[in-house]
Amino acid sequence: MRVLLSVILAICVVCAQAASAPQYKELTWDDLVPEDWHPERIFNTLNIDELSDDDPRVAKVMEIFMQEWQKSPVNPKIDGMRIKLPGYVAPLDWEDDEKLSEFLLVPYFGACIHVPPPPPNQIIHVKPKKPLKGIVTMDTVWVYGVIRLETSDSGSMGTSGYGMIADKVELYVQ
Repeated sequence: MRVLLSVILAICVVCAQAASAPQYKELTWDDLVPEDWHPERIFNTLNIDELSDDDPRVAKVMEIFMQEWQKSPVNPKIDGMRIKLPGYVAPLDWEDDEKLSEFLLVPYFGACIHVPPPPPNQIIHVKPKKPLKGIVTMDTVWVYGVIRLETSDSGSMGTSGYGMIADKVELYVQ
């Protein structure tokens, strides 16, 4: 009887721990973009097949597109949401030259290292609760935490439209 009670108690403890563990909603990068933001529509004003690369109308449309790109709106519906999201690491700051203490989470390999960077609504400025050892540039990771609407300029690396204090960061494994 004691063994049975011990087993039942152990099951109850495991269930209680699982119930009290924070739940994270898995998002995709598309979830970070408001549904009504479509900067590429500017290209509909041109018949691109009839234009040469050096046509001044192409340059003007690209200028307008890049302005919209840099002003990309964030999605207010996800502010304060407890999320998990996969992405690539673009390091910003190291502690003791081996522990990553701050990075940008980006949607594709090479983002923020090559120019132009993604729009701000596709960059999350992440500060892990504890510095991370063993994470390097362009590692693919899962990031868990509460996402906030926060703008942060990282110079040539880009401007993030979101911020997060990461509860957990783990390597992405398929």
